[in-house]
Amino acid sequence: MADLLMKMPFQYEPKRKNRFILTFPSSLGINSWYVEGASRPTITINKKEIKFLNTETYVSSNFAWGEISVKLRDPIGPSAAQAAMEWVRLHAESVTGRMGYAAGYKKDVDLEMLDPTGVAVEKWILQGCIITKAAFGDVSYTGDDIMTVDLSLQPDRCILVY
Repeated sequence: MADLLMKMPFQYEPKRKNRFILTFPSSLGINSWYVEGASRPTITINKKEIKFLNTETYVSSNFAWGEISVKLRDPIGPSAAQAAMEWVRLHAESVTGRMGYAAGYKKDVDLEMLDPTGVAVEKWILQGCIITKAAFGDVSYTGDDIMTVDLSLQPDRCILVY
């Protein structure tokens, strides 16, 4: 056991969940300081079974990136709900029924993990994100919680730059 501990770097500093910045394109009006929380990318790799006689072996097959969940704080002004709804309207307009072009609503989002001094030590580029769900929260006379907007984003691909 002591040998295992001796192999740990002396100057060990783990990444922290609360040291991150999620950056949206400026055209959306979703400020980085709105973000209360987000999930990091997940990937699912399917398997392909190869049968031979009475055995099976496997190789990897198609893969898919999972949805990214984002929780935004919703201030009175500028409104996070309004900014999120403007992005939703690029996908689909509920009043007219008009659908948007993918070139107009697909956006790249950056997720950076920071060290204690604020320097980015990990960067993900979430390419071609679309909104798959927007939830504008519940209201209640019994609480005084901060209003939030929950978004589910589906990226085409996620690139771990560093």
